[in-house]
This record gives sequence, structure tokens and C-alpha cells, in this order.
Amino acid sequence: MAEEKQELKVTVGEYKGNPTITLPTTADGKYPFTFGVTKAKAILKYFDDIKKFVEVHDKPKEPKAPAE
Repeated sequence: MAEEKQELKVTVGEYKGNPTITLPTTADGKYPFTFGVTKAKAILKYFDDIKKFVEVHDKPKEPKAPAE
């Protein structure tokens, strides 16, 4: 049977009584990105600028050279 990749889930939580959202940033979930409502509003407001930033600056992963 082929092993299926399990998609990591977004979680909603709380910090000091304020709501937060946590997004996985790596396949293993090792370095999550957590933020609150104020930053979420900024992300939504500037979504197109963020998307353009990623398109310009995201570098494709280069294949690793085989070890000799």
C-alpha cells in the first residue's frame, strides 16, 4: 500500500486570553507560525503584496549533488 502524506492542520488557540491561529510551515510541522487577529488582518489587507513578494523571492529548491 502506498504511504499517504498527511496534511498538517491549522489550529486555533489562545494566548493570554486572545485568539491565535497556528499555521504549519514545514512538512513535519516543526516550525509553526502563530499569530493573532491584528496580524491576520494585516495579512488579509496586504495579501496581494505578500503573494507578489513570494513570487519574486521564492527560490526553487536545488537538487542536492550526490555525495562522492
